[in-house]
Amino acid sequence: MKKIGLLVLVLISLSEPVYSQTAVDSVKAVVNQLFIAMKSSDGTLLQSTFTDSAIMQTIGTSNEGNSMVKNQKVMDFAAMINKAPKGDVDERIEFDVVKVDGDLAIVWTPYRFYLKGEFRHCGVNSFQLVRQKEGWKIQYLIDTRRRTGCN
Repeated sequence: MKKIGLLVLVLISLSEPVYSQTAVDSVKAVVNQLFIAMKSSDGTLLQSTFTDSAIMQTIGTSNEGNSMVKNQKVMDFAAMINKAPKGDVDERIEFDVVKVDGDLAIVWTPYRFYLKGEFRHCGVNSFQLVRQKEGWKIQYLIDTRRRTGCN
């Protein structure tokens, strides 16, 4: 009788679903951590989401109305975030596309940006992440910015 009870107990424990974090969940967690760092004014946490060789860019418009790409160093961005009062920098994202292939991931997140509670602009972030020994890190981030067409 003890053997049957033990067998039933083992079968029940095996039938319980096992929840583990998928690669997509891990990638989303890193992206979310970036925006948590921004809102909490934590430049160190922000830098921890990027690789050492990460590239940050923004697509903007020149005074002549031409599209242009502006570069920003992660270290400079982190320093700026460190100086902001907590809660002032609030970028609200939605995950639209997340794709993972081995150690490469892409993420597309439409967003709305608020500064001190006031809406400033919207756009899309495009991330490329790589899986490293420590986990997923952002290698490349480029975004668009606009003040119209923000739903």
